[in-house]
Amino acid sequence: MWKQIIPAVRVTLLLTFLTGLAYPGLITGVCQMVFPKQAAGSLIYRNGKVIGSELIGQNFSKPEFFHPRPSAAGNDGYDATSSTGSNLGPTSQKLADRVKGSAEKFRAENQAYGGPIPADALTASGSGLDPHISPATALVQVERVAKLRGVKAEALQALIAERTEGRTLGFIGEPRVNVLTLNLAMEERFPLSK
Repeated sequence: MWKQIIPAVRVTLLLTFLTGLAYPGLITGVCQMVFPKQAAGSLIYRNGKVIGSELIGQNFSKPEFFHPRPSAAGNDGYDATSSTGSNLGPTSQKLADRVKGSAEKFRAENQAYGGPIPADALTASGSGLDPHISPATALVQVERVAKLRGVKAEALQALIAERTEGRTLGFIGEPRVNVLTLNLAMEERFPLSK
């Protein structure tokens, strides 16, 4: 019996060391050397202070900023410790009620816009933490933001076009706009008058 148990324990300890410590440590070290910003979480700093990450969505609720898509992560949304989708199916009344509530909120915030609301302005992403919105969702918010910032809508439309990221590798996904970096660029270019 010990002839079988001792080699099994040795192999378990060896594999635990290799796959649980050595390999992750090596990959982490290589990534920190080759991709230091990404390995550190793609953090964004202002005045030496971390204000967010390019990879994690944040809730912008002030009307003078572009707003992200709804979040299902946590009770109030955008809780990184509760990252999850809602797992509600197309026949779910709870999902229908949430979408209806999101549509009412969107219409109340963007009263100048009367067209169809883009889907990502009404539905949460799979993680609930998606930092991106579609260019269409950004564009339908332009009237509200331009009015409150006292800038021309065309200037914000140009900023959205400038900040739009293309498809990954030219064919994966859809064009998108990172809400945090868009708001930071807008804050730099068109600061609110105090």
